[in-house]
Amino acid sequence: MSRTLQWVIAAILLGSTATFASCSSKSNNAENSYEQATYIPQAPDYNDPTMWVTANGDTDGTGADIFYVVSTWEKDWKTEDGRICHYADVWNSEHRKHMGNLETNKVVAYMSPGHRFFAPFYRHTTMEAWMTQNEVTIKNRTRLSIGDVCAAFDHFQAQRDKRRPLVIAGFSQGGLAVVELLKHIDDETYSQLAAAYVLGYKVTNADMAQCSHIRPAEGETDTGVTICYNTVKDVKYVIPVISASDICINPVNWRTDAIPATLHDTITVTLSPEHHVLVVSGYSGSEYAAYKGFLNVGDIHSCEPWLYSECLAENITVRVKEWRKLHSSRVH
Repeated sequence: MSRTLQWVIAAILLGSTATFASCSSKSNNAENSYEQATYIPQAPDYNDPTMWVTANGDTDGTGADIFYVVSTWEKDWKTEDGRICHYADVWNSEHRKHMGNLETNKVVAYMSPGHRFFAPFYRHTTMEAWMTQNEVTIKNRTRLSIGDVCAAFDHFQAQRDKRRPLVIAGFSQGGLAVVELLKHIDDETYSQLAAAYVLGYKVTNADMAQCSHIRPAEGETDTGVTICYNTVKDVKYVIPVISASDICINPVNWRTDAIPATLHDTITVTLSPEHHVLVVSGYSGSEYAAYKGFLNVGDIHSCEPWLYSECLAENITVRVKEWRKLHSSRVH
């Protein structure tokens, strides 16, 4: 490990964890709401390097600090004494391996070049909550998860150089976390935001009415904006609890209208302005198996961080450079 990377990890992971009262109270309320028969795993300690995936690809100091939130990897499981758990256990090495090796490390490969990358492990709620397709159940179960993400972000934010641009990104349940983080951050933190990427989750009019920090991207270079998209084969496959969004941008041509874009020479990506989703043709998504009739059945939910990875990597750099132009007095 290089000295630079060691320094970055130390700078982020040492020191006290700063947790806003709003986040900690959400976590406590969520924990207290469950019966004794339900197991709540131990909370993460974000001073512990085990709780993070980090990478430093910013060799010349011109990149951004990227905070990435992983998606859902665990199913309901039981403890040895028979209690059911609806959350990933960050102290379980297998659970961390699922979050890290199956997703985060692959995202690192295309997001970290030119940037510093940080992704916390957190007690994400299990797939069963999403399969209920019940908004109330999902909201109740994810309070604990969002509390962890807020705590991790506050710790990260307290340590980093705030003259550097900030990028927040997440996929699926991680996309939900990005939406909630935008509601959580203060105006000063928002001023550091180059862009937020909500991959494979919705942003609603209610979210935007509640939070002035959520501004839909209108093109390729605007900053302080939220990029959101979901991919389907046909608009009839929109999943209300995941992809029924009120905003969308095409990550191939960075347009918000229905003018199609060509990806990898053979895939056509067309935005539906009416349904705020991407409709693809020339791509089957067959590498993503259907999950219990819920995901990857007409929607191609599992493709979101991967199908457009080259577009995302390039766009992060574009928006970071634009942010630095607009904040040149701040970064020197």
